[in-house]
Amino acid sequence: MKLMEDNDLLIIMPRESGEKENARLAQVLDKALANVTPKFLSSAAETEQYLLAHPVAQGAPFARVLFAADLGDDGINLELSRLLSMLRHHPHLLEGWLGGVIIDAQSELYTKSMAQELVLAANMSGCAFVGRSLVEGTGTLRNFTVAAHKLGTDNLMDAYVDGACHLVEAVMTFEGYRRAMPKLTVLHASNHKTSNTFALWHAVSAELEGFAIEEIGLRNGAVQDCAGCPYKACLHFGEKESCFYGGVMVDNVYPSIKTANAIVMVCPNYNDAISANLTAFINRLTALYRKRAFYDKALFAVIVSGYSGCDILAKQLIAALNMNKSFYLPGHFAIMEMANDPGTVLQLPGVEQHVREFAHTITHTFRPEE
Repeated sequence: MKLMEDNDLLIIMPRESGEKENARLAQVLDKALANVTPKFLSSAAETEQYLLAHPVAQGAPFARVLFAADLGDDGINLELSRLLSMLRHHPHLLEGWLGGVIIDAQSELYTKSMAQELVLAANMSGCAFVGRSLVEGTGTLRNFTVAAHKLGTDNLMDAYVDGACHLVEAVMTFEGYRRAMPKLTVLHASNHKTSNTFALWHAVSAELEGFAIEEIGLRNGAVQDCAGCPYKACLHFGEKESCFYGGVMVDNVYPSIKTANAIVMVCPNYNDAISANLTAFINRLTALYRKRAFYDKALFAVIVSGYSGCDILAKQLIAALNMNKSFYLPGHFAIMEMANDPGTVLQLPGVEQHVREFAHTITHTFRPEE
């Protein structure tokens, strides 16, 4: 049985039974869904039932899904919490699905953080996400000020609707990243001899065949952080695919990313945050992003924590590189392990299987038949 027709879009819109409809979100969806055939699900239970009954066959075209949630004025949606719990109990429920997210709130807070939680939970259940996967409507919609200016209007609601329409179009038209010899740019700031994270990446890379891999180290202050040049100055250097500060970013990183089909972020957990050099890389990527977006490039991550918190780094990468910088997020985009003493990560129970599965994820992203 075919899961969905080409123009069908599953809308997962978690809402408590009897809860008043969010009129603004309904208006946005009415416009954004004008050219698709939507199927609405409003509870975690019916979403689970539907997805279990309609698995996507391996190698089949993506099934398409849009998550839409109302957070009210306190950032809490109880049915969304149930949806997160359900997804976290099903590590393969969304295999073969591709999605985007619209979050609406009466507050200026919580939209991005809740979207990160949702995307990570769905991604760990197998769902892929298009670049710039999030459209968020904060209480005042002031987050659309720049977008409205680019559209030549001061109507923030028009910019909100425009963003939602573009997101739905991206979800419906994305066809995948089939490549014969994909190129991976691997960014790290690790000591080769002592880093568990780098050792885990090398175990993964040993399982990859038919890839061109370029590893770029950013240790010891090799990357000066972005100092926030004026917009016109950043745009000027970005047009030349350069940056005011030059250095390894301009000489090595920009050229490598331009020709890459994916980047792999090798991220140890430093105080529940991405390391300073890798954060600087993300910030400095803005200059290149001003010239060209990265919708045609995928994001993968290798994350190791000494104690806990791998999910925190995964959400940081999702927000910075998928939601903001437009990298495509394949299902199961990250391998995450907990190891402390040097060399212990490859001794963890089950790690060999995890490595093989992650290598298969990378390969399958570009060669779905394998």
